[in-house]
Amino acid sequence: MPPLIITATPNISWLHPQVDYPRTPQAIAEEARLCCENGAAILHTHAEGKWKETIDSVRARCDIIVQCGMSSLPISERMEVYENKADMISVILNHHDEAFTQTECNVLHLRQELVEYCLLCRKYGVIPEWEVWHAGSVWNLDYLIGRKLLKPPYVATLFFGWPGGTWSPPTVEEYLYRRRLMPEGCVCNVSIMVADHATTLGEGQRDILTAAIVSGDHVRVGTEDHPYDHSGKVVPTHELVKETAEMARALGRPLATVQQARKMIGL
Repeated sequence: MPPLIITATPNISWLHPQVDYPRTPQAIAEEARLCCENGAAILHTHAEGKWKETIDSVRARCDIIVQCGMSSLPISERMEVYENKADMISVILNHHDEAFTQTECNVLHLRQELVEYCLLCRKYGVIPEWEVWHAGSVWNLDYLIGRKLLKPPYVATLFFGWPGGTWSPPTVEEYLYRRRLMPEGCVCNVSIMVADHATTLGEGQRDILTAAIVSGDHVRVGTEDHPYDHSGKVVPTHELVKETAEMARALGRPLATVQQARKMIGL
């Protein structure tokens, strides 16, 4: 079983916008350092729109892999990510349809846009992180692979419980079903969003994280996904990373170093 890659998401909590998070490049870089020290190998950041300053600040503070999010934005507003040579860029494989506490997001992403992302990633040497929200996402990923626009490893994050028209149940059953659909050569990660610390569906973030860890997949945690620790307390992302790292060690899964993670995702 490969070592576990933990991705940290110290960003806005879409369901709990009152939760504090780092907003300046310097604050994001310091949180990235703490996340890296506690076991994270990848930082998923929104940079609060300050892509260059944030990428530079993080790299001056630590060697964590920089993954730039906000896949709802058009490519024209994300070119700074490529030009400043971030390590990774998040790309959704389907329509954005999300219903958060203070905002709704509805953006159509055509397959031609996905093709353009593939070409840009190849040109700039940036690794795409493919966001997989349902079975249709997998179809689009297979479409890109079939046209030889991608080569393995295919880095993918499977999303569960995010509210809106692309919602899927945050259950181990859903994780196992979708995981079986993923093409060979994938490095799979999981992201789980539930409205409260306890979910009425009976299975939630902790169950899927555990299933992913023991199945050889990877995990994503932070204030953006779910800002509660296992006791129900709101804590900063580096504490969620630490808690997840302790869970992995208890389950016998070693953590990936940044250098190991770089090799595993094809950097």
